[in-house]
Amino acid sequence: MDSNLHSPERRLIELRMEHADLDAMIDRAAEASPVDELMMRRLKKRRLALRDQISRLELALDPKEPA
Repeated sequence: MDSNLHSPERRLIELRMEHADLDAMIDRAAEASPVDELMMRRLKKRRLALRDQISRLELALDPKEPA
């Protein structure tokens, strides 16, 4: 059971959930008036970093075989 809590698959799910949460947060922040540009840049930078982590983890879990 403990190994399941720290599995790469579970980490991937957590990263995807955090990415989706950031998407929603960015959408809500964009509707605010005035828009806090610094906060938006930070949120978008964090979202991009998460996307990179997700991509690396997906590649590690399912490496593409050469054709």
